[in-house]
Amino acid sequence: MAKYTGIVTRIAALVLVSGLVLASPTQAQASGEVDQQLKALLMETVARSSSFGDRFDAEVWLVDMSARMRPYLPEEQERLEFLRLVHQASSRAGLKPDLVLALIHAESLFDRYALSNAGAQGVMQVMPFWKHELGRPEDNLIDLATNLRYGCTILKYYLDREKGNLRRGLARYNGSLGSQRYPDRVIDYWYSYWYVNE
Repeated sequence: MAKYTGIVTRIAALVLVSGLVLASPTQAQASGEVDQQLKALLMETVARSSSFGDRFDAEVWLVDMSARMRPYLPEEQERLEFLRLVHQASSRAGLKPDLVLALIHAESLFDRYALSNAGAQGVMQVMPFWKHELGRPEDNLIDLATNLRYGCTILKYYLDREKGNLRRGLARYNGSLGSQRYPDRVIDYWYSYWYVNE
């Protein structure tokens, strides 16, 4: 049944990709209008995405996640670029992109300029001491690609260190090992908003 649901989801997303609409789905279905500018933007994003297995997977994932992310990043081009970079960084690190989105949701609510009281920066709330530890003081943690690269690498390290234990890995990432509050929040966002059943 799960496999059937996944196939139906992929087909529905493909239909959505091939018929990207202007305003509401019902309005567009009635008029048959396709937002050509959005379609072109999506195709450009897909073409620049090297982290996807194939073009179909890229289109499906980007359309699905873009719709979910609209309340947090309303501007279409910014949202698609953000998603492309998240997918690229998480794939390179060997992480599920939807888990990384859940962590970003908990850490910064997708605010690339987020700054915590402790000094953590960017969407994944990376501590600046990492730049000095790596001998790269010039790195800009507000830069989305840089922040995602650091954050995904750190998260993957902690998950590996905890032998795949998601709760402990997330707690280490947050510096709250021993508490379940942070892991529970990320996992709740993951399953409530971002989870993709593959």
